Amino acid sequence: MADLKRQLGLLDATMINVGTIIASAIFLVPSTIALQLHATIPTLLVWIVGGLVSLLGALSLAELGAALPRAGGGVVYLTRAFGPVWGYLYGWANGTVINPASIAAIAVGCASYVAVFVPLSPAGIKAVAIVSILGLTVLNGLGVRAGARTQNVLTLTKIGIVAALIVTGFALPGGSAANFRPLWPSQSASGLIGPFGVAMVAALWAYDGWVEASYVGGEVRDPERILPRATILSTVIAMALYTLVTAAYTYVLSPGRMAASPLVARDAVSVTVGAAGAQLVAAAIVISTLGANNGIVLTAARIPYAMARDGLLPQWLGGVHPRFLTPVPSLLVQAAIACTLTLSGTYDQLFTYVIFTEFLFYAMMCAAVIRLRLTEPDLPRPYRAWGYPVTPVLFIAFAAYLVGNTVQERPGDALVGLGILVVGLLVYWVLRQHR
Repeated sequence: MADLKRQLGLLDATMINVGTIIASAIFLVPSTIALQLHATIPTLLVWIVGGLVSLLGALSLAELGAALPRAGGGVVYLTRAFGPVWGYLYGWANGTVINPASIAAIAVGCASYVAVFVPLSPAGIKAVAIVSILGLTVLNGLGVRAGARTQNVLTLTKIGIVAALIVTGFALPGGSAANFRPLWPSQSASGLIGPFGVAMVAALWAYDGWVEASYVGGEVRDPERILPRATILSTVIAMALYTLVTAAYTYVLSPGRMAASPLVARDAVSVTVGAAGAQLVAAAIVISTLGANNGIVLTAARIPYAMARDGLLPQWLGGVHPRFLTPVPSLLVQAAIACTLTLSGTYDQLFTYVIFTEFLFYAMMCAAVIRLRLTEPDLPRPYRAWGYPVTPVLFIAFAAYLVGNTVQERPGDALVGLGILVVGLLVYWVLRQHR
């Protein structure tokens, strides 16, 4: 059976992460955060703290990526540290629910902004979304280099777009330093704890994606050196862009107007550029969401592939095209699930139900760094997590808070999410009995 080939470099791995992190959130989420905090300093602080928390996770997972550079990422790490059932559950949640639901949601979001230029009915929006999913699937099935080149172009383009938003916000007429007021909200610091936590969830959702490059660890050249650098570099780039673009929005609109503006990027550009701003932002979101989905399609298909290779899913899902050296069976199944979710309209619900488990698994991966240090001290570690053991412990503590807060604030969603994992356990048991 053919295997995947190592052909991705530092730029490719970094652009995969950056392109997946920066989707539509950078155009929308600053409004959600301003709605909770109503002042400039805590609004910017959320992005900084969220970036630092993500960086703690990235620093920890970089050690695993360098030590175990195989396709599948978390499936490999959790299986090695805690046993196959945990690797399977991570793959089940991500490969069968979270990633296809993400692909569907982003594709529909992309098609909705295409409708700014071409009138589309609700059915037309779904049709365009499905065409984009199938097109990206075919592209990534024709070779990892084709998918990576597309990702590089789209991500560099979107970085340029965000940089233009920052420059125009500060350089063109319309903004004022007076719009930064109030710098701090009127309530006490203790009164900010709840709103800050809610805003942090939105920020961490925007940062989600820093783990993507680990899924293609089996296709990265010199992974011991490249994976840690790409993971850390991409998180820092995203943190800088999110913080600076939020500052630019604030300079143009003020915290109050940001909070009242669901389409904050459009409204900010409309002030500085004029009526054409809405179409410019719509085009930017189309490019940004295409880049994000290309990154997910490229990387997420490696999870079922890795599980099949490890005997956790049917063997045929671990197939590799003999000419293109891509996991075509896994790509096709992923596309089929995503297209089905697009037609059914249930992707948002599934994503909401299961996304809190992402941080449960992220915490377990950071715990895997500690466990493998204890149980396999001789495992070659070309990169060791900076600040160990404080770095993974801090991330685990924060993830525990986030998961616990979700269970407390949204028990129904958490219960359904856990139910999906229980279904995964039943499937795992059936597969074991079959083998």
